[in-house]
Amino acid sequence: MRRSITAKRGAGIAAIAALALAASACSSSKSSGGTAPAANTDPAAVKGSVTWWDTSDATNEAPNYQPIIKAFEAKYPNIKVNYVNVPFSDAKDKFKTAAQSGNGAPDVLRADVGWTPAFAQLGYLQPLDGTPALADDSDYMAGPYASDHYNGKIYGVPQVTDTLSLLYNKDLFAKAGITAAPKTWDELKTDALAIKAKTGQNGAFINAAGYFALPFIYGEGGDLVDVNAKTITINDAKSLKGVEIAQDLVKSGAAVTDVTKDGYNNMQTAFKDGKVAMVINGPWSTADDLKGTAFGNADNLGIATVPAGSVKAGAPVGGHNLVVYAGSKNLDATYLFVAFLNNAQNQATIAAKNNVLPTRTSAYSDPQVTANKVLSAYAEPLKSAVGRPPLAGASDLFTPLDTDYQAILGGQKSAQDGLNDAATQFAQILTDFKKN
Repeated sequence: MRRSITAKRGAGIAAIAALALAASACSSSKSSGGTAPAANTDPAAVKGSVTWWDTSDATNEAPNYQPIIKAFEAKYPNIKVNYVNVPFSDAKDKFKTAAQSGNGAPDVLRADVGWTPAFAQLGYLQPLDGTPALADDSDYMAGPYASDHYNGKIYGVPQVTDTLSLLYNKDLFAKAGITAAPKTWDELKTDALAIKAKTGQNGAFINAAGYFALPFIYGEGGDLVDVNAKTITINDAKSLKGVEIAQDLVKSGAAVTDVTKDGYNNMQTAFKDGKVAMVINGPWSTADDLKGTAFGNADNLGIATVPAGSVKAGAPVGGHNLVVYAGSKNLDATYLFVAFLNNAQNQATIAAKNNVLPTRTSAYSDPQVTANKVLSAYAEPLKSAVGRPPLAGASDLFTPLDTDYQAILGGQKSAQDGLNDAATQFAQILTDFKKN
């Protein structure tokens, strides 16, 4: 979701230092490596309370969880759920502070996928292997579920997911004589130039944030890092080739970009107003897109898998996990709550009401989801989604990548120089990784 991307920009090298200090402070007091205790064999007899910090939007999303909480309490009358909505922008630091001090942390946190490995490394999270919290875990989609694994253990369950896709204006396509979404970046370039020539509108808009560079990088078989080899790969030949494709789209006139702080909003406005035919964006943007004059007819919004490079089509996995605090005194009740909140039916309900993507495969056949054209359309792009590296500092890599990718697309740096600079910053974050 876009909130996740914003959070990446706010992180920095100082945050990694703070994490390291916190790890040394908490290692003696938090259970970080043991097997989680099994839940009571008689769920009806489980007693206690569960405090849940929900980081969803307080106005538009949070209210839809209340009926689910009431249903849980009706099923388990001896368990009380204490619901707290915590602003997403505050939740990461607030949870870290509470977990480090051992005072005030919730039993359950709705965490960005990028936070999970960092919190697990610090010993703040309870491993969920073998617990009821992982009920029917074979139903989880592989990409979202990967974000819950760290050092051989499972530290959460994927609650909602997202990925980037190609969003396009069918009317502008038709005016240019184009009948289908482009399947490769070469096809996108050809289509974008044709649209510009025949309609006068821009063919595509390339978001200059580093997160949005990933479909180009993945398309050439590249990545930010090689976890197994502990090597930084953002500036290797594969990643370079991917970024050069994005750079060429802008240089050729097939796409426009905006490297200012308002770039994302300007992209949204142009797409909604019918001034640009194609953007790369996620499901979080579609509700806003459909408010635009270009999409008064909702069927005019096309959704397709991101175009492929020479190797594959691939876009990053985003979303949120439900994680359990290692210091919880109500683990049995907490496991049951996580399992209930995240069952397929409740996932489908939240997906339909909040316009988010489920992480359970079976939820996509629920009538609540199949009736929603936007949610149904994202089932295909999710098949090629790529999990982000399971590293404690992975989410912080986007701070330098944002800066250097913007400089590349804006013409201030060559692609190689920009990626070399990003690699240097990556090395300061991932100190045990070697540069390519």
